[in-house]
Amino acid sequence: MAHIDYFVSLLSPYAYLAGTRMEEVAARHGASVAYRPFDIVALFARTGGTPVKDRHPNRLAYRAEDLPRQARKHDMPFNLKPAHWPTNAAPASYAVIAAGNAGGGDMGALVHGFLRACWAEERDIADDAVIKDCLSQAGFDPNLADSGLLSGAETYAANLEAAIEASVFGAPFYVVDTGQKFWGQDRLEDLDLHLAGKL
Repeated sequence: MAHIDYFVSLLSPYAYLAGTRMEEVAARHGASVAYRPFDIVALFARTGGTPVKDRHPNRLAYRAEDLPRQARKHDMPFNLKPAHWPTNAAPASYAVIAAGNAGGGDMGALVHGFLRACWAEERDIADDAVIKDCLSQAGFDPNLADSGLLSGAETYAANLEAAIEASVFGAPFYVVDTGQKFWGQDRLEDLDLHLAGKL
């Protein structure tokens, strides 16, 4: 059975635009998924990326054109300038880690719930009430937001190191146990074809 390490930033608009399509691909091929939230700003600093605020105006102009276009393509609500972005993604990331350890809910729905809260619902994913609501909506105990903070912080940091070791430089990033890597929500079709043995 194939396995996918899903390196995700809960601040990434492109991870939001992936929706739950990766989960559909994984289910189609019986692949397991490990959700690995990480600090994308720290990743950029160590892999040559540029934070959005520091990008050239040409790149910002293309981003402002492409993100809404991708949202329309997938019929997803989207706010190019959310009220609570950027925010501190660590608390929500710790909740994802705690949920993965606890089990009992839908991890794909949880991750997408946080991303949707930021990019479509004008909610702050650093807010405790939002974190608990996202946990509950995905079938997890909302009290997971209050537990495992130390281990969550350790895993969050370890995920960054694992991402760098796996040659990850952005999000969403999918690393298959075959060694193949797929960057971006626009490469999910390639991931699907790879898992089908066609690419």
